[in-house]
Amino acid sequence: MCGIAGFVDFSKHSSKADLELITDCIAHRGPNAAGYFFDGCAGLGHRRLSILDLSAAANQPMYSADGRFVIIYNGEVYNFQEIAQKLNVPLKTTSDTEVILEAFIKWGPDFVQELNGMFAFAIYDLQKQKLFLYRDRMGIKPVYYFYDGQKFAFSSELKSLVKLPFLKSKVTLNKEAISQFLYLGYIPRPNSIYNEIKKLDSGTCVELDQSGMNIKSYWELTNQVKPDLLEDETEAKRQLRELVLSSVKYRMISDVPFGTFLSGGIDSSLVTAAAQHVSEKPVSTFSIAFEAAKFNEAKFAAAVAKHLGTNHHEFTVTQKDALAWVDQLTGIYDEPFADSSAIPTLLVSELARKHVTMTLSGDGGDELFLGYGMYGWANRLSNPAVNAFRKPIAAVLPLLGERYERAAQVFRYPDLARRKSHIFSQEQYLFSEAEINRLLNPNFWQPPIIQESWNIAARRLSPMEEQAFFDLQYYLQDDLLVKVDRASMRHSLETRVPLLDYRIVQFALNLSPGLKVKNGVTKYLLKQVLYDFVPKEIFDRPKWGFSVPLGSWLQGDLRYLIEDYLNEGVVNTYGVVRYPEVKQLKESFLGGKGYLFNRVWLLIVLHKWLVAHGN
Repeated sequence: MCGIAGFVDFSKHSSKADLELITDCIAHRGPNAAGYFFDGCAGLGHRRLSILDLSAAANQPMYSADGRFVIIYNGEVYNFQEIAQKLNVPLKTTSDTEVILEAFIKWGPDFVQELNGMFAFAIYDLQKQKLFLYRDRMGIKPVYYFYDGQKFAFSSELKSLVKLPFLKSKVTLNKEAISQFLYLGYIPRPNSIYNEIKKLDSGTCVELDQSGMNIKSYWELTNQVKPDLLEDETEAKRQLRELVLSSVKYRMISDVPFGTFLSGGIDSSLVTAAAQHVSEKPVSTFSIAFEAAKFNEAKFAAAVAKHLGTNHHEFTVTQKDALAWVDQLTGIYDEPFADSSAIPTLLVSELARKHVTMTLSGDGGDELFLGYGMYGWANRLSNPAVNAFRKPIAAVLPLLGERYERAAQVFRYPDLARRKSHIFSQEQYLFSEAEINRLLNPNFWQPPIIQESWNIAARRLSPMEEQAFFDLQYYLQDDLLVKVDRASMRHSLETRVPLLDYRIVQFALNLSPGLKVKNGVTKYLLKQVLYDFVPKEIFDRPKWGFSVPLGSWLQGDLRYLIEDYLNEGVVNTYGVVRYPEVKQLKESFLGGKGYLFNRVWLLIVLHKWLVAHGN
């Protein structure tokens, strides 16, 4: 796990000093070594966090045996040992980096199909002055890029690219991204907060030379859906158990100490149980406890750890501990990012890094196996009768109380084409499209359009599957994985995600929805596999996310953020939103409508970012 940055400048106006600047800007991603390649045209920079082959021989940039190619690489390829055997070429290291480079040379650009892992890597052909830049299938590892026809630049983090002299003074605010942020709480790819900088799509490869840039897709979620569903429960459970154990075993390959994040929920418990099952010694597990009892699942994590016999570490988080990270979020995430669970993720990463260098997490289980409540909404709203009467329903519900006032918003979707994004937005208590229209000043108004229909030829997905597919495309990749990557790498901690092994993704996309939700039990099949390792009784409780009491904080110790960033002077200085709308929202929230906390938080995060970046 590392940080990568680089450029290809055919005008040859960029320098090695520029390369060092953008690479060292992400030193937190790789504190163990730094390396640079520069030939006047191309520059490749690397910051290394040593996980496999800790020797200096595995440092990067790494050259091919014939000296023609050079690579920088962030991530891990878990099946590198099998690939090395297929290659049958002499290797100088025991790192996966060398295997990737030699496989590219032997098999060509399509070799990426052989890789099982999370990765972002660039390979430069010195002879042809051609760059190849890859991102993994599920977008676990980040890639930002800029291209203007002459200059191409890329990095693991946005903060790095904006340091480039030819970009620093040219970046402009992306108005579409602002609307999308207010709607979703994050900025979905390909957008970033700047018009000039994009996020590379998952499962794609950039090929760049003097003739131009070409982006090719080598793996798409839509193509993983097959005509036939797996409906036999016994066979499905057998396959899933084998896949989970295989995936976890792959991700335990490491030359440094590792452990698992253990929240006490289904997904992290399954990953931990699988890791302990294949391990010859107790696995280290890490969880945090909150002082506020409503947000404290640590006792459940401890119960799982005790049953499995792990080496468990628990850290009790005070409100002061958590609040200390709030002011750092803008600098860590680089663009407006409103997922407040970044705070506990930063805290548990900080705890884990004191003991290990690599962790496993349970991300992906809810999206793959229908674990979220919003999937029930997708099912309900697909009912023709409900759809026909949704406007009268939305008008009546607020009369029944605050809880129903929140539910009423879900029925107010603009049209069928935007129902999936609307369900997500309102399940998260964010701004609806109609609210964004009222909120934004006219010169900033753009509808938050997000693609949410795909050409899936194999078969028609159920409404719940469609909603989950939307989350796999966006929420998982552009929020949850971003949250974990930046939080863990802030502490120089590698985090691997076994449930997003592409083989498990393919399995889940073709599993009968009746085995994902059965008799009202969500994530049914995943739970059946888990119960082979951990008693069901430990999990007989309502689902609670990895969250913080943000609403009460904003009415208490964090109220200063409302006063500092949502006052009339700040709001009018930047002119993105109308202050009367902000004032009304503040008054409603502080006057008792606590469910509006996420809308208030969105505006704080946006203006905090604007103030920090002087836009």
